[in-house]
Amino acid sequence: MIWLHVIAGLVALAAGAIALSAAKGRSLHRASGMTFAVAMAVMTTSAIVMALLLRPNTGNLVAGSMTLYLVLTGVLAVKVSAAQARGVLTGLMLAAFGIGIAAIALARAIATLPGGRLDGFTPEPLYFFAFVALVAGSLDLRLLLAPELRGHHRLLRHLWRMGFAMWIATSSFFIGQARQFPDYIRATGVLFVPVLLVTIALIYWIVRVQRRRGLAHRPAAAALPDARLAGSRS
Repeated sequence: MIWLHVIAGLVALAAGAIALSAAKGRSLHRASGMTFAVAMAVMTTSAIVMALLLRPNTGNLVAGSMTLYLVLTGVLAVKVSAAQARGVLTGLMLAAFGIGIAAIALARAIATLPGGRLDGFTPEPLYFFAFVALVAGSLDLRLLLAPELRGHHRLLRHLWRMGFAMWIATSSFFIGQARQFPDYIRATGVLFVPVLLVTIALIYWIVRVQRRRGLAHRPAAAALPDARLAGSRS
């Protein structure tokens, strides 16, 4: 099980890096994105099984469940409409709220322990997971109650969920498993670089999608050359 988890994680990191770098909507992005999604599903499912049965770890259970939820909802955002997947989305929304509540309860319990740590987790990352899960669940509720998402809204939903799942995977591998790297590598701080690059890429694409929406909604007159505008006034 551990080797399945590791191999799937390495495939997910490689495919995710390609998907983040490739032009969105092109064949390379679609192929690498689907590879990333499948590999992440295998990696997180194996992590959940290990956290439950083989190597009990409540923090990893929360992190794995949260990441799997993000991947599933991220894929659904561009594959089917909310009307087509209403039942599945409702179940995933409830899962997100459940993950958020469980993460808060676990964080509060860890804070009362001597040393404030359990299975390698302190309360802070669990509160962070709780915040993301509750926000994501609230957005799911809004989607189920509101008109169908279209255009850039649908793309943004897909983008931030898949990108954040990539961020979690990258952080878990390079920072969460830092002890697996030689001391001289850890001392350079280079393990933070991949996490930073994913963060920058995610922000870049979100801003770009928002900016493209702004240009699409700009009044037609604003795009006319100054000379033409002057002529129309004379």
